Amino acid sequence: MTNENEKNQTSPYAGRWVARVRGRVIAQGGTPEQARRASQFSRNKEKPEIIFMALPFAFPPLLDRIKSVLPPEQEIYLVGGAVRDVLTSRLSPDLDFALPSNGISLARKIANALKADFVALDNERDTGRVVVTNEDGSRIFLDFATYRGATLEADLRARDFTINAIAYNLQDSTLIDPMDGVRDIRAKVIRACSPSAFADDPIRIMRAVRQAAAFEFTIDKQTREWMKQAASGVGGVSVERQRDEIFKILGGPKASLSIRALDMLGVLTHLMPELLKMKGVEQSAPHVYDVWSHTLSVMDYLDQIISGLRIGYDAEKTNDMFTGLLGLRLGRYREQFANYLSVSLNVDRPHRSLLFFAALYHDVCKPDTKIVEDSGRIRFFEHDIKGAGVAAERARAFNLSNDEAERLHTVIEHHMRIHNFASRLEAEGQTPSRKAIYRFFRDAGAAGIDLILLALADLRGTRATELTIDTWTVYLDIARTLLENYWEKPEEIISPPRLLDGKELMKELNLLPGRLVGQLLEAIRENQAAGKIETRDQALAFAREEMMKVEGENENDQS
Repeated sequence: MTNENEKNQTSPYAGRWVARVRGRVIAQGGTPEQARRASQFSRNKEKPEIIFMALPFAFPPLLDRIKSVLPPEQEIYLVGGAVRDVLTSRLSPDLDFALPSNGISLARKIANALKADFVALDNERDTGRVVVTNEDGSRIFLDFATYRGATLEADLRARDFTINAIAYNLQDSTLIDPMDGVRDIRAKVIRACSPSAFADDPIRIMRAVRQAAAFEFTIDKQTREWMKQAASGVGGVSVERQRDEIFKILGGPKASLSIRALDMLGVLTHLMPELLKMKGVEQSAPHVYDVWSHTLSVMDYLDQIISGLRIGYDAEKTNDMFTGLLGLRLGRYREQFANYLSVSLNVDRPHRSLLFFAALYHDVCKPDTKIVEDSGRIRFFEHDIKGAGVAAERARAFNLSNDEAERLHTVIEHHMRIHNFASRLEAEGQTPSRKAIYRFFRDAGAAGIDLILLALADLRGTRATELTIDTWTVYLDIARTLLENYWEKPEEIISPPRLLDGKELMKELNLLPGRLVGQLLEAIRENQAAGKIETRDQALAFAREEMMKVEGENENDQS
């Protein structure tokens, strides 16, 4: 016989408070009081039974550890995104708790019990943070805050969206849902809790766009209007909060659609206005889009390419022949790609987000460098070099780390190099030389992998449906050649072992410290990569020959 809990889970009232009279549901609501008030309209003379119709919760194990150290009868609720994620079968990395008082002191107690780090996050609002560091270095943030209002319900009503205004009672495992957030989760709708939600905190506009993409929800029409009205306020939000939201958007699904939505809502002009210059800027063939549409298309294809190279992806089952060929030609490196993308330059911002940021900015200076030749062809000389500077400037404005800013600069500055390799191979049958491969990775370093992924996406975003298999194959050949050398034989070409250092070179050639020493060492390594130098003696002989050439040139200049 089916038990009561199983009936509740399959009931249309699951996750709701219901009023029952003689076993029959007569009313429902998001809180016990809502269910009781609703019952008065139909059975005002009878006293109903108010019960919670359970859902099949699957909370993270960490929650049980927290429950085990709570003081007896402690009133405390899990609130916000963590509850929403459980109801949408997701796992949240952050857990927010609301309680009537003593948020900081309870957080300190939990931190001590879990042997975790503690931070008094906000003394005014009595909010404490516990930081749990996992074995892999990832972190989970547990925030304990007192109610922002006189009651829990007032706290929930002051939140951003109804889907985030749900509380889970740790004591009796029930939900408090005064804004019908469970209903909106089922309907896949993002709805603001109040007309002032975005004026109160404009960053919520970006959060709504991000969550709509992440959950595949739509944004309620009235909510969209409130977002547009508050868009100008985004510029007044701290740059750290702006940065964190944009990087979450870029690291999530449908990043290009989210960027397009921010533009339509009027947010980009207050967030990254330099991007808007790309809109409507025409390009010559083989480009099929203007610069802005091309940029968004590149982001789409970058997502598709990363997906096509993930571990477990079956290239034979895809309906896209370009993705299928990508997997067949580069699929041997799935594990290396996964490891590469898992390493971020900042613990709080994933590698993927930074790569998509580079894709968003890779052509940002095309409008500033556009010229139209007599033939009518449109050119963008040095848009890569100038764009690298603009992207680095935005990185600094967003307070990214120096490593992140340098990576962005490197990727955008060199994003045309693989296109140049491919052009020579396609037009002249000339594959990259060993020396060219060495120079590419010398200049790009680990960012060379980013450049390969971006170049493939750039090609697809340039030609779209007009791309031929022949051209795609050329690019895959270039990518495979570069990856083979980088991952399979790095000591031969990418980073040949040093045969002598600067001190030895100065001693053997009787040189003084200076730029010439560095130039000679670099020339030796280039020729090692080219296979022309293999021993220390050969390196010294080469250096002496180069010295004689320099001395000869100096004598000619003086005569």
